Amino acid sequence: MIIVTGATGALGSRIVDRLLERVPAERVGVSARDPEKAAGLAGRGVRVRAGDFTDPASLEHAFEGAEQVLVVSAAIRGPGAAAANIAAIDAAAGAGARRILYTSHQAASPTSLFPPQRTHAATEAHLASLGVPFVALRNGFYANALGLLLGDAARSGRLVAPQDGPVSWTAHADLAQAAVAALLDDDLPDGATAPLTAPAALDLEAVAAIAGDLAGRPVRRVVVEDDEWRATAIAGGMPEPAADFTLGLYRAARDGEFAVTDPTLERLLGRPAVPVRTALEALVVAG
Repeated sequence: MIIVTGATGALGSRIVDRLLERVPAERVGVSARDPEKAAGLAGRGVRVRAGDFTDPASLEHAFEGAEQVLVVSAAIRGPGAAAANIAAIDAAAGAGARRILYTSHQAASPTSLFPPQRTHAATEAHLASLGVPFVALRNGFYANALGLLLGDAARSGRLVAPQDGPVSWTAHADLAQAAVAALLDDDLPDGATAPLTAPAALDLEAVAAIAGDLAGRPVRRVVVEDDEWRATAIAGGMPEPAADFTLGLYRAARDGEFAVTDPTLERLLGRPAVPVRTALEALVVAG
């Protein structure tokens, strides 16, 4: 049985949908913190069990009978994130899974300026230490994060943010399809994959130009100092931890952490990756 965690999340749900196109539902199990949210999957014949990364006993039950487990990284910020991911990985190994996959990030590094990348690095290191065959999917930066960074720029005509740098904005749909390809390819080498990215890395000036084109009116990129942006964000209602978190993203981007692109994703997909413009279309229209 193939078990997928986080099955009701933005990435996990897409992975399960893609997986069900390739394998019978009785071979698929999912874990979710709230199984009721996965009732639709149960109706399709998928085994649904409660699984919380902070509750090891629940994971033992959720992963029962697993041949492979795909651990979608925990949506947790702060020091508990690595511990949660590691708990899920340990539970997968304890359940006897012959192979463990983990959704990591292209910029995973213990020295990253963006905290989630340090979490991914710690999780990968633990996974490698277990002696179980594994694949760390080094995903590109999720394109849906552009919604947060754009804010009301398409309406106001101004994208105000600290200096940034090129980012390999990559669609959830593409990464979900790649994850399924990895699950079903036993010949994929163990270890971390090459960066799984869209073919282009764009900074916010380029993003602003595309957003303006889609909105039918110019969007000007306005660069402000880090401290000014942080103060304005907090004054506008953003919690301080969230402001610091987002500022880390800008700092890492301008340091080039997300600039690398690689053709591996498109090779796994067998088609071109979704371009940033397509991802922005939905965001600009929704905004």
